Amino acid sequence: MRRSIKMVFVIVSMMLLGTVLTGCGLPLSKELIVNRYADALLTKNNELQFRFRINNEILDRHELYKVKVTIHDDRLASAIGKREIIYGEEQVLNGEYLEVKGTGEKYIFMDPLLLQDDLHIHELQTMIEKNHAVSIEIYNNQEVFGKVYLTNFSSEL
Repeated sequence: MRRSIKMVFVIVSMMLLGTVLTGCGLPLSKELIVNRYADALLTKNNELQFRFRINNEILDRHELYKVKVTIHDDRLASAIGKREIIYGEEQVLNGEYLEVKGTGEKYIFMDPLLLQDDLHIHELQTMIEKNHAVSIEIYNNQEVFGKVYLTNFSSEL
């Protein structure tokens, strides 16, 4: 009986230590892409805008990075007209890298994309929140720093 209690204690201790070392499951763990502030917004002009925050403190050892949004759902990719969007590709940065400046978090509001096919609001919400239709990736030429699926949806309608 005592041996089984010790064994349970050892296993639970190892699991807690693993959780602490990896940062998983801790409310104070830092996220590269702050998921609670990442969402897809359907505008009243039937456009989809991707918005998210990047924690620059995690990227502080790197000077430059890119942000890529990938559309995994075929219907959504068809409606948007693109499978991948690299932040800055068609905007001011012209495909160049973004700089890590200062500490804290950087908000990124991608230009809204007009939906070429009409999708119902509930379809879009299900695609994004439940079906892993959209992912965000932070990377440079050497490595991928982080990738997360977008799981928040909001609408102006």
